[in-house]
Amino acid sequence: MTEFLVLDGTQNERAAWQRDFERRLRDVYLAAGLGAEAAEIRVGKVCEREKAAEWTVAEITHGGARIGYVAVGVTADHGISAGRIGDLWVDAAHAGQGHEQAARAWAEAWCAERGARRINVRVAGPDGGLFAGYPVEGEVRMRVFDGAPPSSDHATDRATGQATDRATGQAMGQTASRITARPMTADEFPGWLAAEKDAYVFGIVRAGALSQEEALRKSDKDFAELLPQDLSTPGHALLVLEAAGAPVGAAWLHHGHLPGVTYGFSLNVDAEHRGKGYGHGAMVVGEQATRAAGDTALMFTVWGGNEVAMKLYDSAGYRVLESSRSLPVSS
Repeated sequence: MTEFLVLDGTQNERAAWQRDFERRLRDVYLAAGLGAEAAEIRVGKVCEREKAAEWTVAEITHGGARIGYVAVGVTADHGISAGRIGDLWVDAAHAGQGHEQAARAWAEAWCAERGARRINVRVAGPDGGLFAGYPVEGEVRMRVFDGAPPSSDHATDRATGQATDRATGQAMGQTASRITARPMTADEFPGWLAAEKDAYVFGIVRAGALSQEEALRKSDKDFAELLPQDLSTPGHALLVLEAAGAPVGAAWLHHGHLPGVTYGFSLNVDAEHRGKGYGHGAMVVGEQATRAAGDTALMFTVWGGNEVAMKLYDSAGYRVLESSRSLPVSS
C-alpha cells in the first residue's frame, strides 16, 4: 500500500529533499546534453523560479520505507488559485508498481481540497506517461551538435548558404533552393516586433496558459525585458531569412543564453511561404548561426497546440528537455 508522510518542515528534512530534488534535476539536464555549468545554472533558475510556492513535501512510503517524494503547493496564478506538483519521484526499485499514480492522485486531491482551480506541473525530460492526460502548455526542446553538419539529413553550403538534402543532393524546397540570413534593419524592426508579439500572444492563448488580456500584458513585459535596446541588445541576433533574395521569415537568437547554448526565441517562415521546404532550411541557418557564435547547442520553446513546430523539431532531432502541463480541476 502506498502511503504519504508529510514532512514536518524541519530544516534537516527539507534540506534532504531539496538536495535530492536538485540532484535528480541536474542528472536529467546532464543526460540531455547540457554541460555541467549550464546544467547547474538551469537547476538554480528552476529553484529560484519556484521559491514563490510554499511547498508541502511528503515522503512516499511503502511497507514503512521511504520510496520517493511528492511536493505540492497552491499559489495565485494570474488571479486564479492554481495547484502545482513541484516534484513527484519514485525510486527505480519501486517504479511501475502503481506508486506514481497513487502519488499523483494524492497530490491532485491535496490541491483540490485547498481550492485550486487547475493544477500545473513541470516535467523534466521526456514524460513517461504519468502526466499524459495533462494538456501541454509548452515544451523546451534542445539539440546538442557534434562535429558533424547541423543535421544528419541536411546541410548548408558555407559559401552560398544553400540548404541541401544529403540523400539526394537536391536543394530543399519545391520552388526555391536557398535560405540565407542577414541582419535585420532598423526600418524592419518595428513591423517584426509587432508581428512577433502577436504570435507570442496567440501561442500562449492557444496553449490555454492565459487569457487574451493576460497574455497581452505578459507579452509587453517580456519583450521589454528581453530586448531593452531593441536591435542593439547585447547577445541577441535578429536576422531576416531570405530565399532567392526575397524575405521569407525571421530569426531571433540569444547566443550564450546558457554556457554553450543559444536560445531560439523564434525561427519563423512567413505564412505565405510555408509548405515550400523552408522550415528545415531555416533550422539549418539557425544551427549554423549558433555554431558561428561558438555555442554547441540550440534550444527552443514551443507552445502547446503548435503541432507543426513540434513535428519539425522532432524531424530535426530536437529532444524534449522539459514540458509545462496544466489540467483544470473538475468541479
